Amino acid sequence: MAISDISSFQKVLDSGNARGWTREVNNDFGSRFGIETPGVAGTENPAAPGSTKTFGEFLQDSISQVNNLQVEANTAMEKLASGESQNLHETLLAVEKADIAFRTMNQVRTKVIDAYREIMRMQI
Repeated sequence: MAISDISSFQKVLDSGNARGWTREVNNDFGSRFGIETPGVAGTENPAAPGSTKTFGEFLQDSISQVNNLQVEANTAMEKLASGESQNLHETLLAVEKADIAFRTMNQVRTKVIDAYREIMRMQI
């Protein structure tokens, strides 16, 4: 089936059940990486309209989590430097968690930008 306009593109998506497939992928992704989404661990019905997160909301939540890990790592370093805490191991764990989360978010950012560039290169 050739895609000549938006309505034919919508028919292709509907025939392949793209919405159901993306919901399954989101649920699988969430369960593998411990991310709580309404379809995985929430009490909401994933088939109900408006009950699943959009990609933008998911991205915003992820950025917020990375920021929280950075703040926790900074607090732990400040406590260690001021002598308030003597626990070097927990400080290093907080710093490494924040570092890994930041690197992962940076890789996701790079992949999203690459995907956007690839889509922009496509000829319709």
